[in-house]
Amino acid sequence: MPSSFQADLVALLPRLRRFARALAGDPDTADDLVQGACERALRAQDSFAPGTRFDSWMFRILRNLWLDSHRRRAARGGSHETLEAAESIPGAAGAEATIGRVALREAEAALLRLPEEQREALVLTCIEEFTYAEAAALLGLPPGTVMSRVARGRIALARMLRGDGEAEAP
Repeated sequence: MPSSFQADLVALLPRLRRFARALAGDPDTADDLVQGACERALRAQDSFAPGTRFDSWMFRILRNLWLDSHRRRAARGGSHETLEAAESIPGAAGAEATIGRVALREAEAALLRLPEEQREALVLTCIEEFTYAEAAALLGLPPGTVMSRVARGRIALARMLRGDGEAEAP
């Protein structure tokens, strides 16, 4: 029978994958990040402080892995991977579903064009529903900085989706 720690980890997998996908932009890289974060968490489960937020702890592990891999890739001269084709929705048919998939793909592509700092802040607060204070703690930033990044990210995202311009330079 799985422990409570393992059950909590399994329940958190969809959110971890969504955050990893927002960071990496590539499903395969995202899956590798989630797997690495789970492995690291299982090895370090004794260091998790009961009574604290498990999701924050896991998101920090995943983000640290992303930053480490990002630094290694930059040191080797690698580049950011591009968004792959959107997956189809099983059983969906008709113009509405097609339009919805296209809009979702455009929004995801626009999100991935945002500077990494804005993308992280937006995903944590708007998608994963962390408060500004929680996201700030996870990112090691003041809450005001997170609020500013979210505001700039929302504006840039809206402009991109309207076709008014590109994201700000990082």
